[in-house]
Amino acid sequence: MTTRIEVKKYGLLIDGEWRQPRSGETAERRSPADQSLLALLPLADETDLDLAVAAARRAFDAGQWSANATRRARILREAAARIRAEQETLVPLLSREVGKTLSEARGEVLSMANTFDAYAGLSENANGRAISNATSSAVGMVLKEPVGVAGLIIPWNWPLVILSWKLGAALAAGCTTVIKPSIYTGATTYEVARIFSEAGAPPGVINVITGKSGVIGDKFVTHAGIDKISFTGSTATGRHVMALAANDIKRISLELGGKSPNIVFADANIDAAAAGSVGAAFLNTGQTCQAGTRLLLQRSAYDEFMTKFLTHVDRIKVGDPLDPSTNMGPLVSEEQLSIVLGYVELGKKEGARLIRGGNRLSGGSYDAGYFMEPTVFDAVDNHMRIAQEEIFGPVVVVIPFDDEDEALAIANDTVYGLAAGVWSSNLRTVMRFARGLKAGSIWVNCYHGCGISNVPFGGYKQSGLGREQGIEGVEAFLETKSVHINHG
Repeated sequence: MTTRIEVKKYGLLIDGEWRQPRSGETAERRSPADQSLLALLPLADETDLDLAVAAARRAFDAGQWSANATRRARILREAAARIRAEQETLVPLLSREVGKTLSEARGEVLSMANTFDAYAGLSENANGRAISNATSSAVGMVLKEPVGVAGLIIPWNWPLVILSWKLGAALAAGCTTVIKPSIYTGATTYEVARIFSEAGAPPGVINVITGKSGVIGDKFVTHAGIDKISFTGSTATGRHVMALAANDIKRISLELGGKSPNIVFADANIDAAAAGSVGAAFLNTGQTCQAGTRLLLQRSAYDEFMTKFLTHVDRIKVGDPLDPSTNMGPLVSEEQLSIVLGYVELGKKEGARLIRGGNRLSGGSYDAGYFMEPTVFDAVDNHMRIAQEEIFGPVVVVIPFDDEDEALAIANDTVYGLAAGVWSSNLRTVMRFARGLKAGSIWVNCYHGCGISNVPFGGYKQSGLGREQGIEGVEAFLETKSVHINHG
């Protein structure tokens, strides 16, 4: 690797203090690129969880945090500024933790800072409303109040972006928090928590614990001291979280899986669509919930598009994520690599045609990491498992279609509904698909965003419940109370 980072031994953050877990146990986090040691992370038990929740409860019940929006906004802005100031440390740490490229890691760190700034503004503007003209003898008030203690469960693929979506919204609403990051990405989460403490977050407002899911996972969701769970992860785990939360009707937000269609029409700018479709599928080594890994391609443009698309795929440089020339890093773990390779074998058995990649990379520096070739299947039927199930790796399936009706039917023929892309120069086509696609985010002539930030993100169907970012993100952490005052 080209850069070395000090190996830190982290403690749990509970009530403003760094504490070693009661068990004394730690977990090693090693780089998925070369197995170098990155951090020693504390493994909490149920008692540690109880202490963290109790700290968050005390901080919330004291009332000072939820009562002062100006203070919350100031701390969010200060944390954002400190994150930007520390980006040269945070970026390589994130790159090594997840295996994402330096450019992806820098984009994530800066996006996190921007999100905290956005939520600072929303903190000062999350207002209720008055109803004063319904009758001359009474007035009504619609109050917005923080839900209480929020439990935030953060995935490993975009750990800082998703942390900012949840933490920024919770703090803006006036909640206190207990954060459970993935054990793969605990180091960057603890660093962000440190930055917030240094920015002035009061003790108990932000608590962070890492631990084995089998020890604290279910307890975290069912804990009586936690009022709301905000979870991002797989649909299978989301079902389990939803079932557990039902025991006490806990408030929940779920951002789950996807198998998003990326639809290219013959009238599109084929050069732009081919280049954009590579980013749609292979960003973060395909470990992105909204990745456009179902590539729906109009037959009349098939040959031209595939020639250009595969040229881009062939130029992807897989390697050391800290090398600025690298386009795609390793998968996050050996387990994830095994899962993805299993889907490649499944695709072959289902009759899809493997036209690029499909193998683990080996030899030289590849042997120490979890590197895989960018992989493309064509001759795919939408009913194949590789077209229906979330692979979460660098695997694209190409599905041809003839006309709009067929494209829309294929695109919506999935249990998921997280995102979709549409490439066309025809406004009527664009608007038909913008309205007809059953997905929470739709990008037209771009993918993963067109430069518009802080808009709601979330899914239809089995891609989740609720929305994150924007005012909708704050409202997910608020209760609504109606007050009727008879003054006659």
